[in-house]
Amino acid sequence: MSALGFQNSLGIHDDALMLRSERSSILANNLANADTPGYKARDIDFNAILSGEVSKQASLSTARTDDRHIATGSGDGWEVLYRNSLQPSIDGNTVDENVENTKFTENAMDYNASFEFLNGKFKGLINALRGE
Repeated sequence: MSALGFQNSLGIHDDALMLRSERSSILANNLANADTPGYKARDIDFNAILSGEVSKQASLSTARTDDRHIATGSGDGWEVLYRNSLQPSIDGNTVDENVENTKFTENAMDYNASFEFLNGKFKGLINALRGE
């Protein structure tokens, strides 16, 4: 039986909140560079990262007991990808302000939902500690 801790209680939701925050910065950078010639719009694939984390938690963990053992897993890093432009521009910029605004707004709403979910988890933990 494992002890109750933040990692067991929150799962990947705190990491999801940090990832959404990072994605917000990337999307804001795209919007800031909408008029920069040659700038390529960037984004991260949140769903791919989430499914990777879920499968990582569901798989058995292995430990390397010898330097000759093959390392497992891909690590905690994630890749920033370039977005394909729907309408190519003459100056090589791939930022479409409408698409970026939509993605930014969706990400902000998802961030708020994740934050509210975590807030509810913390309230539940506090109530459990108080015996309520």
